Amino acid sequence: MPVFTPPNSWLSRKPLQQYLLAIVLLAGVQQPLLAAPQDSMATQPRHQLHVAYVQGEGDVQGLKVAVQRESAFFTQYLQDHGFAGTVSFEMSANFWRFGPENDTDQNLVLAVSPVLTFSLGKVFEKELLVEFGIGVSLLDDTTFAGKNVSTHYQFEDRLGLIYRLSHEDSISLRYLHYSNAGFKKPNPGLDFIALGYSRAF
Repeated sequence: MPVFTPPNSWLSRKPLQQYLLAIVLLAGVQQPLLAAPQDSMATQPRHQLHVAYVQGEGDVQGLKVAVQRESAFFTQYLQDHGFAGTVSFEMSANFWRFGPENDTDQNLVLAVSPVLTFSLGKVFEKELLVEFGIGVSLLDDTTFAGKNVSTHYQFEDRLGLIYRLSHEDSISLRYLHYSNAGFKKPNPGLDFIALGYSRAF
């Protein structure tokens, strides 16, 4: 009977184990260890679940699913130094596809990013916020949509607008850019626009 051998991709390499461990630590450990006293925050930190449709250059389409958790410690620290916003950590899985159905190029991307968010005021009596952040991501395939990005590890840069429909629900429009910051050539970068919905819990 033939023996199944898994493909030689990052799914079977040790760096992925370290990457996933870092995600688990950020998601489950940093808050208990670094949380500020409860009476120092008006509200307790919240989780948010994000789902977004992603459109890239050309015919690139995708789906981004993310969980974001506000950090009481870093939010309070920055507010104590004059920053009137919040700090969160986001863990996400991104599924990209390119090309016709009979010849589809696919990519799976895991990412973790600190996110800074602050209010721009109210529009039609609803709060409008802006967010930005620079995180790290891990790509399954370094060649995608006709581009060779050289490295599995990429930086994930973001700039977004969030329109809060209620205390729990919001919609967002984000620009996402992936590149390795020139650590290895070629470095063409990948650009995306993401239209999303978020639910806080």
